[in-house]
This record gives sequence, C-alpha cells and structure tokens, in this order.
Amino acid sequence: MAEVEDTLKRIESHKGVIGTIVVNAEGIPIRTTLDNSTAVQYAGLLRHLTMMARSMVRDIDPQNDLTVVRIRSKKHEIMVAPENDFLLIVIQNHVNNCRAFN
Repeated sequence: MAEVEDTLKRIESHKGVIGTIVVNAEGIPIRTTLDNSTAVQYAGLLRHLTMMARSMVRDIDPQNDLTVVRIRSKKHEIMVAPENDFLLIVIQNHVNNCRAFN
C-alpha cells in the first residue's frame, strides 16, 4: 500500500496536475484530490468510456488489452489507466511538456 501512495504522490507532484482519482470496480471514487461531486462525475463518465474502449480493443484483437486512455481538450488532458480492480484517473492542464505518466 505504501508503494501505491508513493506513486500517487509522485504523480500529484508533477507540474500541471490538477487532480487524481482512484475508482474502485463499482465506479466509486475511493481516493481523490478533487471535491467529491467532481470526482463522482469524472469517475462515472470515464469508467463507462474506458469500458467501451477496452471492449473495442479486445474486439479488434482478443489477445490485446487497453493500457491507457488519453483525452486532450483545449484546456486539459485526462489520462485513465485501467487495472482489474480499479481505474487511476489523472487530470492535468494541457501543456506540451507536462506529462504525469511520463
């Protein structure tokens, strides 16, 4: 568990990171740096999108799997890393040299 906390702290310390959300398998945010209503909104919408993206990847190649969903808008970049039991969501300002996952 300490390793997970260290990783989250490292990601959160990157310049431009607005917030992180860890979402359990039921779609409930279990750890977040955002306010609760914002975290619930991101969790619900991104969980659904990630499930659809994972299904699409597996339909194309059953031996492949989704590792990261990256969404860029004019203001923000959202990255979702799905695992078996949870999602890690990182929201950061859209700046060319600002990457939490790099």
